[in-house]
Amino acid sequence: MPRSMTGYGRAVKTFDSREITVELKAVNHRFFEFSARTPRQYVFLEDRLKKLFSAEINRGKVEAYVSVTESADPSETVEPNISVIKSYVEALRALKDELSVADDLSLSHLLRIPDAFNVTKSEEDEEELWAEVKEAAQEALAGFMNMRTAEGGKLAGDIALKLDEIELSVEKVSERSEEATREYRERLYGKLREILEDKNIDEQRILTEAAIFADKTAVDEEIVRLRSHISQCRGLIALDEPVGKRLDFLIQEFNREVNTIGSKCSDLEITKLVLGMKAAIEKIREQIQNLE
Repeated sequence: MPRSMTGYGRAVKTFDSREITVELKAVNHRFFEFSARTPRQYVFLEDRLKKLFSAEINRGKVEAYVSVTESADPSETVEPNISVIKSYVEALRALKDELSVADDLSLSHLLRIPDAFNVTKSEEDEEELWAEVKEAAQEALAGFMNMRTAEGGKLAGDIALKLDEIELSVEKVSERSEEATREYRERLYGKLREILEDKNIDEQRILTEAAIFADKTAVDEEIVRLRSHISQCRGLIALDEPVGKRLDFLIQEFNREVNTIGSKCSDLEITKLVLGMKAAIEKIREQIQNLE
């Protein structure tokens, strides 16, 4: 069963030191287009996520969102800059003696000293982080693909119903085309009898004129091709693979054959059938635009 291009998936995974959330959504697009929003310090994840998702997603405008919440940050350490602090303290106490002020230095005062503490952050283990993000991303992707498959099944079902409708109209056009030729021959014969009254009518001329009319309005080839297109379309929507582009091409062929039938036949009943088929084809085209 083909898949829809629209979908949504979300996963939240908790690990030892962090919680990771991955959201994935997509809308219709002719090609695969990917964008991601990740924490600024984790931009390296974007290319990896694109490769992961593109292996499963063929078409659609795909957006991914990654949130990383640290429960603790063991990679960050704070150490006092002893030499700087001593220099400030000695300078302040020298002022105390010189200015005869109280010595009220405390730890809170030390916090205000510029460069009193060195904050260092060790390098992030990219592979460890990616392994955790990948696990969450794969879970989000699974939900995303399930939604796409379910939507694709509904679209394929709607397309199948429209194909049935078109097929029924094709059979009616085939039957009506033969009737229209016979009715033309009878009308022609009646007019000649009216004009010539009791004179002999050239039966061969009647047959020749009817044959010319039948040749001009013959839609046998178009009907054969339409039946073939219907069969191909049913085969494609039964496949478990991306078929949107092939269906899009095929539906153009549907339109071409139906338009040709409409241009050849001036019969009112056939014209109504052609209009009905064009409406059904347009509905199928709209559904195909949503398929991967």
